[in-house]
Amino acid sequence: MGRRRGSMMSEEFKMELAKELGFYDTVKAEGWGAITTRDAGNLVKRAIQIAEEALAAKQS
Repeated sequence: MGRRRGSMMSEEFKMELAKELGFYDTVKAEGWGAITTRDAGNLVKRAIQIAEEALAAKQS
């Protein structure tokens, strides 16, 4: 199975998450390639959490 190219999240949403998680300055100064693997994982984890919360709110 190959890797996906591109992003499922908008750049704006990713930037908001980076601000929330505390590594926005790194992204702004050096780009997404400069963040740590841990930061990338936390960004994905938070995006999933937000999606799950939105789905739960929609279902109730």
